[in-house]
Amino acid sequence: MQTSVLRLLTCGSVDDGKSTLIGRLLVETDSVPHDTVGAARHVRRAGSTIAAGDIDFSLLTDGLEAEREQGITIDVAYRSMSLLDGRRLIISDAPGHEQYTRNMAVAASRADIAIVLIDATKGVRTQTLRHLMICNVMGVSRVIVAINKLDAVNYSHEVFSAIKDDLLSHMSRFDLPDIDFIPMSALVGDNVVAHSTNMPWYAGSSLLESIQSWQPKKSEEVTMRARVQSIVRAEDFRGVSTTIHRGKVSVGDQVRIHPSNQVATIATIVADMKKVEKADEGDAVTLVFQPEVDITRGDLIASVNEEISGSDRFSAHLVWLNEEALIHSRSYLLISGPTQIPVIVTKIRHSIDVNTGEEKPANTLVMNEIGVVEIATNAPLALLPYKESREFGNFILVDRVTSESVGAGMIRHALRRGENITYQAYEVDKSARESAKNQRAKIIWLTGLSGSGKSTIANALEKRLHALGMHSYVLDGDNLRMGLNVDLGFTAEDRAENVRRTSEVGKLMLDAGLIVITALVSPFEVDRQRARSVFNEGDFIEVFVDTPVDVCISRDPKGLYKKASEGKIPNFTGVGQDYEKPTNPEITINGEVDTQISTEQILKFIL
Repeated sequence: MQTSVLRLLTCGSVDDGKSTLIGRLLVETDSVPHDTVGAARHVRRAGSTIAAGDIDFSLLTDGLEAEREQGITIDVAYRSMSLLDGRRLIISDAPGHEQYTRNMAVAASRADIAIVLIDATKGVRTQTLRHLMICNVMGVSRVIVAINKLDAVNYSHEVFSAIKDDLLSHMSRFDLPDIDFIPMSALVGDNVVAHSTNMPWYAGSSLLESIQSWQPKKSEEVTMRARVQSIVRAEDFRGVSTTIHRGKVSVGDQVRIHPSNQVATIATIVADMKKVEKADEGDAVTLVFQPEVDITRGDLIASVNEEISGSDRFSAHLVWLNEEALIHSRSYLLISGPTQIPVIVTKIRHSIDVNTGEEKPANTLVMNEIGVVEIATNAPLALLPYKESREFGNFILVDRVTSESVGAGMIRHALRRGENITYQAYEVDKSARESAKNQRAKIIWLTGLSGSGKSTIANALEKRLHALGMHSYVLDGDNLRMGLNVDLGFTAEDRAENVRRTSEVGKLMLDAGLIVITALVSPFEVDRQRARSVFNEGDFIEVFVDTPVDVCISRDPKGLYKKASEGKIPNFTGVGQDYEKPTNPEITINGEVDTQISTEQILKFIL
């Protein structure tokens, strides 16, 4: 089946001619309005050497004023054109500068074809290898190496061959089976659309011919796949809205729902408000199953014989997009299609040197870095390897506080331990344990600066609960660091893991029917939100002990502020590290009032 839309990425070092090439391609295929072309004959960048009246092709793709002022491409510029066979070509002009690697990587993640430009006067450079490595990681199907500006070296066959041989010597570390080398000049137009008369020694395809000849690989047996977009309910009707991503489906076909592994038969297919007998790839339809199955938004529908396993543990390539570094053990939101679920990066296995392909040990990823990580989701997902399916193998990570996209990921494979672990339910559950104790289990999460009074309030609160005959337990931050969390320091990463472990222990104690009181600084809002997400609605009560930092310093019961001011304790909250106040706590306590008043305030809320 022929793809109706092709996605093309252009990349290379700064000033290799990407924008000029795209502009030339658009103009020579009559894909730009004539008034825009006319403007490109008169508008000039600062320092431009293009003669008045000639077209400055690069202006047709650079949309940002900052780009025009600097003469480089910063953001990814998108343009489209129609190919001669009727397909639509979406062109992404990726930035060439190293600091914008993340922009290029995201654009490559959706590209079918990549054009990597090389300036014939400069040869293979570090950025060339970087972009090839990114194309390799992102699974680009075809790479066209366009050796540009050959007009500047008198169309030398020797220069072209030397650059080609040099690049081939580096290709052993790349997995790029479909690669094409084309000599050209974007400025003059040689081998862009038409064959050049200036290079009789070259008998290969022009750039446009190489693009148009690409076709997606055909699978010998195309099985059906679709992802649930929404559940449609009406009177006596319940269906599933989806778009057939691959293959086709007919009434009477058996399908399997993942990750729940339920089997059902297609009883009805509705398209354009009419019942139909079958649906093909790309069709938007509503499916009715027989019998009705428990299915949710984001689930994968596939042919019954296709072997797909749901998992909550995955290995993935991750491109880090955010200025703040990745913190493992911190909770983010994973979004893949309509699926949105909390996720933790449990391990950073290594970062990838995009210049050499070398795998380097890493504890974090900074902006523009690519690494291999392991992630754990809150529930099983049917995500597939990215090289097998871009549609079901890509995801983004979103910061839970700012809602900013911070990472772009590609699934490598599901981890076996995620498939081999099954939750074991027991007949004596949380409700039974609560009944035996005649209480409602809750977790009281005390947060605030060191010296704010958290432990004092926790102690007083537990004494009152004990006197009332209630069963409780205090998880104190310092006590936990003497045992369970003895291996953790006070970096942002270790603090995230400290909160994660404490919340998981608290969850177990909650399941035992206890009232759990935690006394943790827990300075970061996103970590406290992750702790909240572990518990059911109403079970987690966040208590902000609001004590001014100067009061905490005057108290300084452990002498920590004094040590921090002397530089003996780095990353100390309130001195070397910020404390993020809770945005919407259930209870806010004035840390300067009497402890008995604070205790009564909490008791009144929970009882």
